[in-house]
Amino acid sequence: MTVRGRSWRFSTVHYGTSRCVTGQAWETVRADASVTTALRGKDKGKGRREMEEELRELAARARASLTTSADYAAYEHLLALVRQNTSTAREELARVLVANGQPLCARETAAFVLGCAGDRRAFEPLVMLLNYRDPAHCATAARALARLGDPRTARAAAVLATNPLRTAYALHPIRLLVELRAPESVPALVTTLRRLLAERDHYWPIARACVVGLGTLGDRRAIPVLAAAREHERLRPEADTALALLAGKTPRPGGAARADGARDDGTRGARDAAWGGGVPGPRDPRDPRDGPGGGGARGVPPGRRDPRPGTRPPGQRPRPNP
Repeated sequence: MTVRGRSWRFSTVHYGTSRCVTGQAWETVRADASVTTALRGKDKGKGRREMEEELRELAARARASLTTSADYAAYEHLLALVRQNTSTAREELARVLVANGQPLCARETAAFVLGCAGDRRAFEPLVMLLNYRDPAHCATAARALARLGDPRTARAAAVLATNPLRTAYALHPIRLLVELRAPESVPALVTTLRRLLAERDHYWPIARACVVGLGTLGDRRAIPVLAAAREHERLRPEADTALALLAGKTPRPGGAARADGARDDGTRGARDAAWGGGVPGPRDPRDPRDGPGGGGARGVPPGRRDPRPGTRPPGQRPRPNP
């Protein structure tokens, strides 16, 4: 279905809570489309579509938090400034960041737009949002800070990631450090992971994010702490993958297979376990399984027929399964 040249699917993405696109709902959809069109000139890289989608989600979440018609009108005026995409409009957005009485959603939207545009006046509000308890605000701030290009970002993220009093909210600062690949990234992740491994409460999601991030960064200084993380069963798969990346090997799902068919985690693959071995080697003439009644195939127990078709004598038909 198409409404004014726009698909129904596009409309429901922007105003998913309504059953039809009429009146104010349609104006909301058009406003969101204009906002994302205005941002296209600010970010022409690979993440342009992601940024547009993030802004649409932010606008939808902000509208859901508004309770009065006055707040709704003020927020629509804020989005109108974003659509203008001019220096005068950006000055007004910057004033929203420091004005008294502004709702959190207005500050968040203004900071996100200015941060994606590279305006460093958004740095402090974005860092405040990165330290917020709500994961949605933290994620929005982290994405904007990654695009801001401020040299202070990595140091601020490292402080938040290593703060023992804010460990429960360190997930997005850790991911931001990994994305920035700054000199502060590896020391901050190593410090946080070493502390979490030594503490009684390990905060497994945060520790797992550190392990994955260290593997992505590829710095060999992380090998000792990754080896220590491997001693914990809940971190072992990620630690094995990270160590394999640091060693220059391509990790395989379920552990890297060795030449004997076993895997690094001590298990065997389904095919190897079924046939009792890994890579076939030369046959031993003294092997009883190769003699009469042995089945004629290596890896098949004595007295049991080999079900593989290639090992049946010519002309013999397979027996039906009982």
